[in-house]
Amino acid sequence: MRAVVHDHYGDPSQVLRLAELPPVGAPGPGEVSIRVTVRPAHPGDLLGITGGDGPAGSEGKRRIPGFDGAGVVTAVGRDVADLQPGQRVAFFPVSGAWAEHVVAAASAVVAVPDEIDEPTAALMLVNPVTMRMLLRALDEAWAGTPRPFVQTAAGSSVGRLVAAAAERHDFPLVNLVRSTAGAAALTERFPSLTTISTSEPDWSARMRDALGGPASVVLDAVGGTLATDLLAGLADGGSLISYGGLSGSPVSLGATDVVGRELRIRGVSIGRWSRLDAEQRGEDVAFALATAQARPDLFEVAASYDLADFATAVGEVGRPGKVGAVLLTSPTEQSA
Repeated sequence: MRAVVHDHYGDPSQVLRLAELPPVGAPGPGEVSIRVTVRPAHPGDLLGITGGDGPAGSEGKRRIPGFDGAGVVTAVGRDVADLQPGQRVAFFPVSGAWAEHVVAAASAVVAVPDEIDEPTAALMLVNPVTMRMLLRALDEAWAGTPRPFVQTAAGSSVGRLVAAAAERHDFPLVNLVRSTAGAAALTERFPSLTTISTSEPDWSARMRDALGGPASVVLDAVGGTLATDLLAGLADGGSLISYGGLSGSPVSLGATDVVGRELRIRGVSIGRWSRLDAEQRGEDVAFALATAQARPDLFEVAASYDLADFATAVGEVGRPGKVGAVLLTSPTEQSA
């Protein structure tokens, strides 16, 4: 089978390569084998490839990126009752998604209804689940009373889901994006919300005017100087909720400022979702399925590339002004 692999951490454009690997083994008890047809290339995947110095896997073993995608069940192990060969599915979290086959725990696999297409199926778990985790953190920061808030990377897949929720519930949100083109596209999509490009010199003043004062909460996927500036401009007692580091740079603010103004900094990690109780995860999956069926427009695709064209796809992931996700695809039919 084909797979995108890396043996060492580093610049994805330098360390990734396409490899031909042996077939995956048969599924064990409670597992299923999946022929993967579509998988997203998330910014977080690239951060995981950049990693640190040294080998990417233990004992020098190669590593396959990716944790989510969609495909077709090829075999089921013992004690798997709800899935069967030939069934279309989405999966998360399952390591090694940038390969043409994976073996996954059945608990991480969701059957996909016929009306949901392959690209939407590949995107329907991680992004809605992340949004749900962010909204729960937001509600805690608000203590149940919605107040003005800001989100960075608002043109991302998660950002658009947050914007849709804010529009639906009339939450006071200002969207921040990196480019004027991205701001125009998001304004067209969500005309009731204010969207501002941080490439404009007066973006901070415009944001404050739109909010009617300082933000109570910032949802941040960028980090670096942008998050530092937003943290400094928070209302006293406000919260920065971080769920990514697209800039690759840390957030910095003096301890005196944080303590004296009682600011709060909280992280939200999609990697911890599987540790939530089964009832909460079930509710999140049900929401993801319902959203994919009712609002497929929120799962926009910026570009799709064959697995062999991973280098082009990686370059597209961080392109300013990009709207939607980047997908890596494999043939929909089993190759000989």
